[in-house]
Amino acid sequence: MAEIKRILVSQPKPAIFEKSPFFELANKFQLEIDFRPLIQVKGVTSKEFRSQRVDILAHTAVIFTSRTTIDSFFRICEEARITVPETMKYICSTEAIALYLQKYIVYRKRKISFADGSFTGIMEQIVKHKEEKLLLALSEPHKPEIPDGLTRLNINYTPVILARTVASDIEAEDLMQYDMLLLYSPWDVKALCEKLTPEQMPVVSTFGEGTLRVAAENHLPVKASAPSPVAPSLAKAVDLYITDVLAGKEVEDVEFEENEQNEEFLRTQQSKLAKKSRTRKKA
Repeated sequence: MAEIKRILVSQPKPAIFEKSPFFELANKFQLEIDFRPLIQVKGVTSKEFRSQRVDILAHTAVIFTSRTTIDSFFRICEEARITVPETMKYICSTEAIALYLQKYIVYRKRKISFADGSFTGIMEQIVKHKEEKLLLALSEPHKPEIPDGLTRLNINYTPVILARTVASDIEAEDLMQYDMLLLYSPWDVKALCEKLTPEQMPVVSTFGEGTLRVAAENHLPVKASAPSPVAPSLAKAVDLYITDVLAGKEVEDVEFEENEQNEEFLRTQQSKLAKKSRTRKKA
């Protein structure tokens, strides 16, 4: 099994690399780690937004799952001279995304809620606000889990595309210089497959269920994956993998398994919402 010496992380470089878990990883195994995103996410133009015919002020809450869509949302509001009311509520997939809202609004817990980054976490927050007129901010392409979940639960929402993902200009020859590529989204996987053939592909590590699924569908050699009970971060997953390699262990490719927890969560929520609906009708 090939030794890992040079790693590409498909993320922007941390502002303070010395405080990053990858700094510890590099020192521990004497690695060269480069941060070079395989994709770029750009906000849509005002014209592209208008073509979707979405009335922001007809909604009372916005769902955000990325910082890019937050930037795009408030830029479009400014360009269109839309004054977002102080009563607008915000539902975010993580605390970090919720805190990012401070760039544009005064942070108040009563109107900002956030989840733990999981599908069930964000869906629980949305269900708590199901009576609101919800606007779901999306990037194109996007993971279908949240829109599909909202549809299955019969929650009234409006999807709006606020950002688009495009491939970066990194060359195939550059990618082949690395021993391992760390991928954070399904679009990282797709961008990689457009540049390299399976025979040219270095070892791959993935973060997130959706990323692992697409990597498996494209038959990529995934050797480390996160989050998991033993590896909450990708840096930890890579640490465990390299440790096994150095110990002479044979590491099998990571296999994708459907998350039954998400499906069970949706079935439970469907049942709860149906009972509440019947109770209201009887009343």
